[in-house]
Amino acid sequence: MSDGDLLQEAIAELYSCDPGEFVERRSGLATRARAAGDADRAKKIAGLRKPTRSAWILNQLARSAPEVTAQLAALGDELRAAQRSLDGPAIRELSVRRRQLIDALTRQAFALSGQQSPPPVLKDEVTATLSAALADPQFNEQLRAGALDRAARRDGFGPAAGPGLIPLPSLSGNATTPAPAVPGTAGPAARAPRAAARGAARGTAEQEHRRQAIATAERERRLAIAAARQAVAEADQAADVAAGAERADDTAVRLIEEQLTEARRRLADARLRSRQAGTRQRQARQALGQLQQRPPPA
Repeated sequence: MSDGDLLQEAIAELYSCDPGEFVERRSGLATRARAAGDADRAKKIAGLRKPTRSAWILNQLARSAPEVTAQLAALGDELRAAQRSLDGPAIRELSVRRRQLIDALTRQAFALSGQQSPPPVLKDEVTATLSAALADPQFNEQLRAGALDRAARRDGFGPAAGPGLIPLPSLSGNATTPAPAVPGTAGPAARAPRAAARGAARGTAEQEHRRQAIATAERERRLAIAAARQAVAEADQAADVAAGAERADDTAVRLIEEQLTEARRRLADARLRSRQAGTRQRQARQALGQLQQRPPPA
């Protein structure tokens, strides 16, 4: 078995165990590696970072349900394609599916870890990390390995070097620096062609810089438009939900008012019947009293 295989076994063991056991197990694995004469592997094992609670929960999810990262990757690809084409209806539909998938996976992750009522901060970290894995294919691969050591957060979609980062082309990477002239080595006639060449090189570099800047601005504009459309879609959905809740509450209020009106009508009827019954009761008592006062027949 190669050192790489042994290191992967150590990673699998450490990031599968409870975080409370991580330090002790890491120390034991590094000690065994040093005792076996594998100082390089021992150093790598000793350098492995203890995962946070949220990272550990997600590692368990990735290791217990490998299809999770595939689901995130597939939906992320669909969202990126919709944003590239600026397909508003598709973005709205996929945004709803995104929320549903993240919510479902968050519940699945806490169920696997045995936490039925996680604290809000922990739930937010798990949700944000799943969203980052959906948005960033490279980070999704890290989650797939089941060896995260901390939570991550990523806003938006599009090409990026890491969570929350959008790479911009270097404005100096393609520029060529002309060699300085050495006094006395050439006359004006010899320096003129070199000066012209340097001017042409600078002109070419400046044109390339402008082209890259324009491309970057256009890419950012498209990303901003896509993000704005997604925000509109989410706002539309929130408005629809709020309107639905308002209609439901209005219906409930009308029903309660109708029930209250009917109850008041029944109460009025009952009071009327009670008064009528009281009147008949008094009349019957009066009649009885009169009969009792009459002398018996001779």
